[in-house]
Amino acid sequence: MAERYDVIIIGAGQSGGPLSTALAKAGRRVALIEREHVGGTCVNTGCTPTKTMIASARVAHLARRAADYGVSTGPVSVNLGVVRQRKRVMVERFRSGSQQQIEQTDGVDLMMGEAQFTAPKQLAVRLNTGATRSLTADTVIINVGARPALPPVEGLDRVPSLDSTTIMELDSVPEHLLVMGGGYIGLEFAQMFRRFGSDVTVIQRDDQLLPHEDPDIAEAVADILRDDDITVLTSAEVQRVEQIDNVTLQVSVQVGGETCIVAGSHLLVATGRQPNSDVLNVAAAGLNTDKQGHILVDEYLETNVPGVYAMGDVKGGPAFTHISYDDFRMLKATLIEGKRASIAGRLVPYTVFIDPQLGRVGLTEQEARKQGYRIQIARLPMKYVARALETDETRGVMKAVIDAQTDQILGAAILGLEGGEVVTVIQTAMMGRLPYTALRDAAFSHPTLAESLNNLFSSLEA
Repeated sequence: MAERYDVIIIGAGQSGGPLSTALAKAGRRVALIEREHVGGTCVNTGCTPTKTMIASARVAHLARRAADYGVSTGPVSVNLGVVRQRKRVMVERFRSGSQQQIEQTDGVDLMMGEAQFTAPKQLAVRLNTGATRSLTADTVIINVGARPALPPVEGLDRVPSLDSTTIMELDSVPEHLLVMGGGYIGLEFAQMFRRFGSDVTVIQRDDQLLPHEDPDIAEAVADILRDDDITVLTSAEVQRVEQIDNVTLQVSVQVGGETCIVAGSHLLVATGRQPNSDVLNVAAAGLNTDKQGHILVDEYLETNVPGVYAMGDVKGGPAFTHISYDDFRMLKATLIEGKRASIAGRLVPYTVFIDPQLGRVGLTEQEARKQGYRIQIARLPMKYVARALETDETRGVMKAVIDAQTDQILGAAILGLEGGEVVTVIQTAMMGRLPYTALRDAAFSHPTLAESLNNLFSSLEA
């Protein structure tokens, strides 16, 4: 007989974990199933470890620039084993803290194992101990996330390659890192390892890096990477990968109709991720998925099966930790507070943690024009920002898109020092429906990066 719970949550990620404890505190009996580590991608293989390592890379970068600030230092070298250990300590701290909070919450049964549907609201759980449990509940919530995916490239399955998880376990700096993919993940690792001391080549299939950005912002990012002595190849289609000898990988790339050969010591594949729904036996549950395997949900995060919900990366859409956590808030409101909480129309900010950061919120210029808005553009190079000049961090540009009829801010990209923090100020104004003039005319503290918004929104152009 299946054990009955009020709620079953599959996956203890950034939405599944906090939702389990919130439901238990509201009096529900909850089964939380996690096959590997509490905390999901963010804590274990995403935000926490990568940003910890990026911090080490920035220190190396600043140390090499010390003379620019009148500070004398010696030669700079990076001990990647120490960087890795610092990362591991940080991950363990975050993971154990999350797991302890779950285990100390009455009403949550944390089961370490892998779940599969046997019926729409019934699951078989193969525990890591070898035992199997059968569970059922009126409410089932899926939070199983996604994993790195390999593209269909000839030879890729026969050569040693790295993904966003395994690259962080290297104990020595690669001589020449080849990065296949010019999205957020690829660019963060490209710059990180360049600062650690690797030669780096980025191979991007699209005609620009960060294909969802406006071309001018993408080109500004490319300029920054080239300034860091990273080779950037765009409109570059990888045809074949092969191992030449024990230390050399060779990638055949088609660029502009011609084939060129790029050789390196290590290959990072950062071309996309795939949802972990393929291990769930979703067919037994009758769940609808798209062709990639994302579990389809409505604006209330409910699937086509009433009482079955999906949160986080597995449902498709923006794959960011803060979106997964917001999914938790939406379902908490629906399942505990009795509200009908919708994700429709929510602002989706994100930050690409290159240096300088790219902070983004709302519509790009291209998206706004496509949607028929009559717009104005505000633009300000970082070299005109006082705080950036004082800190000698003047790379990048600020850009905002304004609705010319309502003066509302439709979106912004801040490529500059602490761009993720600065764009949050703009996001707050957008959430409050403030016109751009409110930021243009505000008396911000001097000298701060936020103060630059005065000048940004004074630079409107049709």
